[in-house]
Amino acid sequence: MSKTMEIYKCKYCGNIVEVLHGGKGTLSCCGQSMQLMEAKSADEGREKHLPVVEETDAGVRVKVGSIPHPMEEKHLIEWIEVVTAAGVTRHHLQPGEAPEATFKVADEVIEVREYCNLHGLWKTIP
Repeated sequence: MSKTMEIYKCKYCGNIVEVLHGGKGTLSCCGQSMQLMEAKSADEGREKHLPVVEETDAGVRVKVGSIPHPMEEKHLIEWIEVVTAAGVTRHHLQPGEAPEATFKVADEVIEVREYCNLHGLWKTIP
């Protein structure tokens, strides 16, 4: 059974899906069940992965890590997202970009998540 805003990954092809509406079925890809990604918040490597949230005049600024995360072709932050009561706002990143984004949100931020292509899903609850 899946729940809204859960993130699943196929261990074979790497597809990643975020649940928009939960249901009773099992998510599958490549003929196998997809794995639920549990967001890390206190693991080794947190200084380069844990989202740092700052309120600014322009909105909510999110930097990935207290030490900047590498943004190379083979190792990068693929996306950052802000979760509010109204929903999810996501920003995709490319190699060479700074691992940060500013979000204009009207509601209180519930959670901030980011995805590293090598070290998985990370979250901060501001």
